[in-house]
Amino acid sequence: MSNKPTETANFTTMTDATAEDYAVISDNFREFSNGLPDRVLSHLRLLDGDFGGFPIDRLQHSLQSATRAHRDGRDEEYVVMALLHDIGDTLGTYNHADIAATIMQPFLSDENHWITKNHGIFQGYYFFHHIGLDRNLRDQFKDHPFFNACAEFCEKYDQNAFDPDYEAEPLSFFEPMVRRIMAHPKTTIYKAAE
Repeated sequence: MSNKPTETANFTTMTDATAEDYAVISDNFREFSNGLPDRVLSHLRLLDGDFGGFPIDRLQHSLQSATRAHRDGRDEEYVVMALLHDIGDTLGTYNHADIAATIMQPFLSDENHWITKNHGIFQGYYFFHHIGLDRNLRDQFKDHPFFNACAEFCEKYDQNAFDPDYEAEPLSFFEPMVRRIMAHPKTTIYKAAE
């Protein structure tokens, strides 16, 4: 089965492309980008059953993080950020926060993007000392304007979201939020292509 669209551009090098070629590409881009929430949610489901030694699997951790943020009255963007903060675990074993931050950057405020990108170092405050690392590694950012926001995210919604007895909302509860947040990029050159 081919995913080739019925209409394609006609160039072999970008230097030969025309406005008409890019009209075709833009139409395909819009259609493909509409499926982004589905692809992200499918990837999030890969965390189901992936315990990594933790008391609950990574999907449940994500659901607990988002549920805690939602029940605490955080706005929808923050809740989605909490849900997807560890989505990079499957492909970014050594840099999961960077992967999640890159996926979410077009849809997040600068503050929520910074939290996503740096939560791994901030989360280390709770366990780095147990594995021979400096738990205060986050202090390198102590003068950053989003330091306290990231520390708060880890304290309230990340480090405590490993409770097998916590009643988290199901993924279906958050799916409409993901779709709304990912419907309109905030910070990308492709915003104009919507």
